[in-house]
Amino acid sequence: MYNIELGKSGLSVPTVAVGCMRISNMNEKQVSEFVNTAIENGANYFDHADIYGRGQSEIVFGKAITPSMRDKIFIQTKCGIVSGKMFDFSYEHIINSVNGSLQRLGTDYIDVLLLHRPDALMEPEEVARAFDELKTSGKVRYFGVSNQNPYQIQLLQNSLDVPLCANQLQFSIMHAPMIQSGINVNMYNDSAIGRDGGVLDYCRLNKITIQPWSPLQYGFFKGCFIDNDEFPELNLKLAELAEKYSVSKTTIAFAWILRHPSKMQPVTGTTNLVRLFDCIKATDITLTREEWYDIYKSAGNILP
Repeated sequence: MYNIELGKSGLSVPTVAVGCMRISNMNEKQVSEFVNTAIENGANYFDHADIYGRGQSEIVFGKAITPSMRDKIFIQTKCGIVSGKMFDFSYEHIINSVNGSLQRLGTDYIDVLLLHRPDALMEPEEVARAFDELKTSGKVRYFGVSNQNPYQIQLLQNSLDVPLCANQLQFSIMHAPMIQSGINVNMYNDSAIGRDGGVLDYCRLNKITIQPWSPLQYGFFKGCFIDNDEFPELNLKLAELAEKYSVSKTTIAFAWILRHPSKMQPVTGTTNLVRLFDCIKATDITLTREEWYDIYKSAGNILP
């Protein structure tokens, strides 16, 4: 596992983050094994959100880590979603959410806090006040966003004294509008439609690390594309390259993301240790330019 710098934070972090959304369904022993195995393999950056498992994911994780482990790991969590009701970036909600996460995680500080989904009623100055209080108190060290476009980021950044270090966005071989619109500039086809305001290039220009979520999924939580009969050409190409590199299709799918020069930090979504190993192995593989484009085309994309 090699490391990358997380935005402008100065933090050197593993290039693969471990998603903890589904650990709420595991018992304490299973979570402990999962966390320790990840750490032993260099994957010590853990991604949470206050809504995962309605808080249970943070609780079982907090019970799995010991005080001696805390300075050896990075904990990232997200706030801002009130499930089924609204998005809330108010000062009170951010502060209360962080305090709740700290209690559930059993820690004194969070390494990185992301705002989860854009709040249409966001007041940047209010967010800035919350961030300033959290940083000054030592409760949160660094800040970022999730699912935001360039103007939303710029609007918020304009009121902040600290740089936003990450933007968590859905991205995979089968969900790549960030790539498609850049390749199809000035074309009439659907792939030319800019759906995100050029967020990929914006984040590169402003040194904001993109954290792809659902890196093995297609659609909006429709399922995994690996070994899915709906995508025979893609799986054939993944199998071909998996055989060449003596790894799994999962590893090749992660390697495709890591091959992009923007230095993304994909977030795993599995609780299966074998699949976690497969994701980590991708850091040892550098696909050729031709292989990268072959995979892109096998997903149904046409080069203009």
